[in-house]
Amino acid sequence: MAENEAYYYVARPAGDVSSEHYEYRTGPVPELGEGEALIEALYLSVDPYMRIQQSAKRTWEEPHALGKVQGSGCVGRVVKSRTGELGEGDVVASYTGWTRFAVVTPGACKVVRRAAAADDGLPLSLYLGVLGMPGRTAYFGLLGDETDDRRRPRAGETVVVSGAAGAVGSLVIQIAKIQGCKTVGIAGKPHKLAWLKDELGVDEVINYKEHDTEEKMTQALRQASPDGYDVYFDNTGGYISDAIIPLLNLRGRMIVCGQISQYGGGLDAPAMGPRFLHHVLYHRLLIQGAFTSFFRIPGGLSGVRGSRRWPGDPPRGARAEPRAHQGGAHAGILARDFAHRQDEMVAQMSQWIKEGKLKYKETVVDGFKSLPDA
Repeated sequence: MAENEAYYYVARPAGDVSSEHYEYRTGPVPELGEGEALIEALYLSVDPYMRIQQSAKRTWEEPHALGKVQGSGCVGRVVKSRTGELGEGDVVASYTGWTRFAVVTPGACKVVRRAAAADDGLPLSLYLGVLGMPGRTAYFGLLGDETDDRRRPRAGETVVVSGAAGAVGSLVIQIAKIQGCKTVGIAGKPHKLAWLKDELGVDEVINYKEHDTEEKMTQALRQASPDGYDVYFDNTGGYISDAIIPLLNLRGRMIVCGQISQYGGGLDAPAMGPRFLHHVLYHRLLIQGAFTSFFRIPGGLSGVRGSRRWPGDPPRGARAEPRAHQGGAHAGILARDFAHRQDEMVAQMSQWIKEGKLKYKETVVDGFKSLPDA
């Protein structure tokens, strides 16, 4: 069997992360214990949330430790097993990081395709994308859950999405269309805007690079939807959020998924202004307004969008109970909070893909050594 290879996270970035923050190492393939299985990675994720974990400050967990394998989602094939629950040839999704071979237990991975199962026609890489963490984030982030669906958009409402051409944003805006909503998407490149409007059917698009101040963005937003916005799905933060928040309608809802404008150093020293919302994400806070009563190598790997992890992780703190006459709400969304409902999301999203209602794009970079620059 080939030797193992991995990338270790060795230096904390002050701004953008690059190859200098990782160290490539080789070594023996891990030995198996009873009840364990050895997987070989087929796809590994490269996701924005990984930069959050590299922050020097605590987020939803302690900062990613230095000198450890870079954490990431993985879709891998079982090559050896000492557990009856996982057979050779089974394909699983796990959170084993940037390493070619890894040891997993049945409880720390999710079987996405059995060796003997028929091919369903969907690429395995989707379990790090549309059918993985980004899909979970988009699906439950927009539609809510059985305990609180207040952020769910209703037919006829207007939904605006920042980072609308990204892994999560592009799914959110399509789900909003499926729900019967008017949609406005914000992105920064002409080909992305054309994809959103011409292929995904987004009603209005805004180029944030052409509207690069709060004032210019506000004007573009008013033109795109003179009647304001009912739901804002925030992937970027920064001046875009500064402009959208005042345009939210009465009892409007804001879902904080990412603050990518802050990821190049602003997480440790945030920019001035109302840009504190990454903390809403980390702690899954619900801030209610009140009125009186209330992430292939041929035989190997690629970097694609990814998955956080599969075992359930209960949210910290209790969810606020709904009250009558509640005002608008800000809600942070982490995919891990809905890991126990993965099968539900996969079933619905797979159906929409097969029906042609949900489209996707993947960025796949061949070769294990391409990971730090993917």
